[in-house]
Amino acid sequence: MKEAFHIISDGSCDLPPELVREKNITVVPFYVSFDDEHYYKENVEINIRDFYQQMVDRKGVYPKSSMPSIQDYKEAFLPFVKADVPIICICITTKFSGSMQAALNAREVIQEEYPGTEITVIDATVNTVLQGQYVLEAVELREHGVSYQSTVRRLEEIKSTGRIFFTVGNMEYLKHGGRIGKVAALAGSALDIRPIITLKQGEIFPSGMDRGRKRSEKKVLNLLLDYLRKSSLGIECYSLAVGYGYDQEEGIDFRNQALSVLHDKGYEIDNMPVYQIGATIGVHTGPYPLGFGIIEKAIHPLRS
Repeated sequence: MKEAFHIISDGSCDLPPELVREKNITVVPFYVSFDDEHYYKENVEINIRDFYQQMVDRKGVYPKSSMPSIQDYKEAFLPFVKADVPIICICITTKFSGSMQAALNAREVIQEEYPGTEITVIDATVNTVLQGQYVLEAVELREHGVSYQSTVRRLEEIKSTGRIFFTVGNMEYLKHGGRIGKVAALAGSALDIRPIITLKQGEIFPSGMDRGRKRSEKKVLNLLLDYLRKSSLGIECYSLAVGYGYDQEEGIDFRNQALSVLHDKGYEIDNMPVYQIGATIGVHTGPYPLGFGIIEKAIHPLRS
């Protein structure tokens, strides 16, 4: 049976490879390098665990990521173009990467050769685990038989609701990547102060600092609770996940603590997936990012 449309995302979506296969998604990987010379395709030539292990083992070495090329996108698009299957391609926020522009350029080249081809490229305005949740909402719409154009419209409607609330192990990588001021980085290094950060609508916003991992984790959870309190929608209307870096056990413990607090606050939620944050964002956060991604579901009780 022919697909109604196919969903493609760049590697910033950080969905596990097995889930990508199960949901019939195509991922165009980013590249990562530890020496500015040899670049490896994420999850193709280097897996995420090995990427983080190198960061942990080689302190003072700062890896870099590189976006997919126009050719990478052309190769991803062409099989579906030739099969006359419309494409929705979801890319990392343009504030962080030129990946979306590469996808747009690839679309332009392909449409010259295949006029009438339907390829919609969407700026997710988010990244990492939250981008993955956004991609899964596109899958949900497809699985419910929603049309191509209606899916595009609904995805545009919900993306402004996306938030990432997170903390990191230290400020070293944020400083090196130019994501925070040097003064804040020096203070954080001297006093074991961890930043608490919000990402929304494509940009990073400081949301406080605290000393030590547990205290910063609590502040991240408080940001999530505050978001839910201010929302006119119930928690059942949101897709919510935890993202972690090197330490899976810490990610699972963080999720379990969050579920316990949410239940105590009266929120009815039984599960929260835990996903590993990939190299695209890990090069900026270091090995120990930890936090939540939340976005309105494309299909939920108030829309049924």
